[in-house]
Amino acid sequence: SSLDDAGTVGSNLRSRLQSEAPIMSPEQFNGLRLLVVDDDLDILESMEIALSAMGADVATASDGNTAVSMFNAHSPHAVVLDMMLPKRSGFLVLEKIQESNSPPPVVMITANQGRRHMQYALDLGVREYLVKPVPLTRLVDTLTKVLDISEE
Repeated sequence: SSLDDAGTVGSNLRSRLQSEAPIMSPEQFNGLRLLVVDDDLDILESMEIALSAMGADVATASDGNTAVSMFNAHSPHAVVLDMMLPKRSGFLVLEKIQESNSPPPVVMITANQGRRHMQYALDLGVREYLVKPVPLTRLVDTLTKVLDISEE
């Protein structure tokens, strides 16, 4: 089960979220603001549904310019950021995030498996770099780690 096969959003996604539910605690992200950025609307919606179900206040953006304005408006505790975005690349969004007073952890998600991109992202301050397809459980585990939440 990966975010990429969430093409049939709805019952298929809901049943998959329920099947992964034992791993994901419903209140795990209570009180946390997350910004999720991806130009694939199916992936964006599935991540939003899953993280909201866990208590997070989720803001979303599907292009780089919107991502920067949503970041400025919401001051998220963490950002899930796609690398390839319309209007402004994930790298340029990342630079803007890192210029903020206390930048939150950023998890970059990409279909690009190139080492140069990964190294560049890590040099810019990305906390975790995940290659698509990313199972929701892996995303949750990664966010839990970068947000330093101890699982009960």
